Amino acid sequence: MTQYDAAPTPSSASPPGSPAISVSRLTKVYKTTTAVDGVSFAIRRGSITGLLGGNGAGKTTTIAMIMGLVQPTSGEVEVLGHRMPDEAAAVLGRMNFESPYVDMPMRLTVRQNLTIFGRLYAVEHLKERIAELAAQLDLTDFIDRANGKLSAGQKTRVALAKALINDPELLLLDEPTASLDPDTADWVRGHLERYCQRRGATILLASHNMLEVERLCDRVIIMKRGRIEDDDSPAQIMARYNRSTLEEVFLDVARGRDREAAQ
Repeated sequence: MTQYDAAPTPSSASPPGSPAISVSRLTKVYKTTTAVDGVSFAIRRGSITGLLGGNGAGKTTTIAMIMGLVQPTSGEVEVLGHRMPDEAAAVLGRMNFESPYVDMPMRLTVRQNLTIFGRLYAVEHLKERIAELAAQLDLTDFIDRANGKLSAGQKTRVALAKALINDPELLLLDEPTASLDPDTADWVRGHLERYCQRRGATILLASHNMLEVERLCDRVIIMKRGRIEDDDSPAQIMARYNRSTLEEVFLDVARGRDREAAQ
């Protein structure tokens, strides 16, 4: 057992039983375009929630507002009991984000990148933490290779290591298994499940991989045109649309077929 396997200590700054994420009437307008339109939901701690929707549905903007990177036009966001973005400093060290579409510095090696991010998060025993993640995520063979010389799949694994460097309570993931072969993607999903169970962590997952969402998620929030189209467990949503897979539900929503028409 390493220091990172210890049971998490709840923060005194977070009210007992409060949700990991709470958004209320969240709206973002860019000039004449409403990207997010009055969205409200709360995500319980220790859960894995999928955020689904086609291009332009508002997923990325919603996540950016949760992270405190984008100021809402109106509405409220709370993360781990703190209002965002006003109290972001109180929670940024307890959360992290991963997307294979956001590149780390290309000329730096994997080890150098992880060291920089570890220092930003003030990670203790950083060399040991990097070695542990390298072993867990199979980075050892290329840890001293420049990030720009990695394959897409290798970059995805490095991005996940960066997201886990501070042992976060809350993980925001955007397509976490993109560019991975099926075997490695399955292993990563298993690693995320085990991490969530051990750490008591909360995961908000944006993905177009419907099988991944069915496997990982306790709950699914489907967005369309900036609004929530449906919100329930994968099984309940599939039952309402009389579909056997989330992919079929996704297509129904994207093509404008309501639940009655789908049945």
